[in-house]
Amino acid sequence: MLIGFGGFLEKIIITAAITGAIHTPTMSPYLPITPEQIAEEAVKAAKAGAAVVHIHVRDPKNSRPTTDVNIFREAASRIREKSDVIVCLTTGGGLGIPKEDRIRVVPVLKPEMASLNMGSINFALYPLLKQFKSFKYSWEKEYLLMTKDLIFRNTFEDIEYFCRTMEENNTKPELECYDVGHLFNAAQLVRDGVLKLPLYIQFVMGILGGVGADIEQLVHMKRTADRLFGEKNYYWSVVGAGRQEFPLCITAAAMGSHGVRVGLEDNLYLRRGQLAKSNAELVEKIVKLVYEVTGREPATPEEVRKLLGLKGKDKVNF
Repeated sequence: MLIGFGGFLEKIIITAAITGAIHTPTMSPYLPITPEQIAEEAVKAAKAGAAVVHIHVRDPKNSRPTTDVNIFREAASRIREKSDVIVCLTTGGGLGIPKEDRIRVVPVLKPEMASLNMGSINFALYPLLKQFKSFKYSWEKEYLLMTKDLIFRNTFEDIEYFCRTMEENNTKPELECYDVGHLFNAAQLVRDGVLKLPLYIQFVMGILGGVGADIEQLVHMKRTADRLFGEKNYYWSVVGAGRQEFPLCITAAAMGSHGVRVGLEDNLYLRRGQLAKSNAELVEKIVKLVYEVTGREPATPEEVRKLLGLKGKDKVNF
């Protein structure tokens, strides 16, 4: 049973972020690359308890993040054939990709949900270079190094363009807030009539250039959102990058968050020194931890569809 927004949910929305655009193949042999691998990982994560899968795709030839709609279609179609899970497609794409390419999946594939990044930040991955002496692919070192001089652009004009496209295709935006200022951006867009209540907000914590991944900042983000929107006007979920994935997710669940996100996009390790072999392992762990700490069980895809007012998997174009 789910309780209406603004109240404590008896269940919790588990999202699995399957591959992302942050980690490179050298960092883990378990990172899914091909559409088949991404779909298989998504289906297994759903069976483990994820109601939502957040999907990026990669070029099967070189493993580099891409916005190729045909690859998105193949991965999403394979997931839809085998699972009732909600497919949330990224509009973040990969670092340095133009907005027109990032948003294309929405009008073409018309997903139930899509990510909507709520502001520009320095998106820095270059410190990861210190951990590796060599790389499997030549692009990896260049990709990480370029983030020392990279702005992940999401201007108000960009965000409005994304919002209009999502509204035209009845796609629910998941607001990715990497810093407290992004919450104020969202509030302005509500005032402008671009975003409509209730919102679905995800606090993305621990990316260098955004808010830190610690409990004090989590509480600050939550309190700020409450002041800006009123706690009955939004749902919220939390992402903790790297080793803060489980501590922040458990804390958020205990605070009454509507959702939490885990997955190989955000964190490659099951525990200290042990690489996760699949997204399902990460989902299984968070399901167990949340239940042991709070007594909350995973919400089903249909329960989440009803809660968030999603159009249903029969209305997508894949």
